[in-house]
Amino acid sequence: MHIHARSLKYFDMIRQCGSIREASRRLHVASSAISRQLLSLEQEVGADLFERLPNGLKLTAAGEVFASHVITVLQDEQRVLRELDGLRGIRRGELSVLTVEGLNSDFVPALLERMLKRYPMVRVSMRTVGSTEIAKGISDGEADIGMGFSLARSKDLRQVAVGSFCVGAIVPKNHPLASLPHVTFADCARYPLILSHAELSLQATLAPIILHHKKPVTVLTQTDSIELMKNLAMRGLGIAFQTRLGLEYESTHDLLVHVPLLAPAPVRSDLGIYVRAGRSMPAVLDAFIHFVSEELARRVEEEPVLD
Repeated sequence: MHIHARSLKYFDMIRQCGSIREASRRLHVASSAISRQLLSLEQEVGADLFERLPNGLKLTAAGEVFASHVITVLQDEQRVLRELDGLRGIRRGELSVLTVEGLNSDFVPALLERMLKRYPMVRVSMRTVGSTEIAKGISDGEADIGMGFSLARSKDLRQVAVGSFCVGAIVPKNHPLASLPHVTFADCARYPLILSHAELSLQATLAPIILHHKKPVTVLTQTDSIELMKNLAMRGLGIAFQTRLGLEYESTHDLLVHVPLLAPAPVRSDLGIYVRAGRSMPAVLDAFIHFVSEELARRVEEEPVLD
């Protein structure tokens, strides 16, 4: 069997909570993502692990046997991590990080919350720049690690993690496009557009699509601020474009809707995590890479399946 560690952690939290919804709340993971992992796990094991009851989930006989194994595995994992922490000597340390604005609303806070709970004496310095500046900052040694969208390949950079996210039209809940499962650029071009400057990777992502449209478009404004794009879209002044990353609050509170953009396949932007090629990997940087890789994988898992 090929069972991923994430599946075991989800299973154990469902076991403790007796509910996928409560497990979702505690893990800060979408219920749909946890349900998919559970179904996949049951298929891999070849048996139902929970009875689906009106008042929640209860372990089956197979689930009881599996739970015993999972508890042992997770306890062993914690023991190994503690021993590794002792060997690494991660008690104090400093880390400088370059990130893009769109990650600051939820991704970075969630990442730092987990990292600093584990290593409270580590100091992390964050600086927000455009994706195009991240490559230079990492190559020049201005920061230890960078997180940016769709960076060009470079011999000076080493990509340590990556996740692919769908770019979509950003509109208010009452907008005519909000109820559609997906949109084309032609659908969006019927309305004023809010576009990005070259400092953001979104411009390079959308440029070929706009060029292929071959018809005049009305551009309300161009900006290098994701926050301004969201606020203009929220007021119904035009359509902005971005991934779901950075829209967590607005989506949860029904302020904005993300409608996937097809051209004709889904338009995607890769969020990469980068360090300078050939550099040594101190323990604190290695630990940060571990946490950011897990957070990235969790967000990718919550992406809708469009392909």
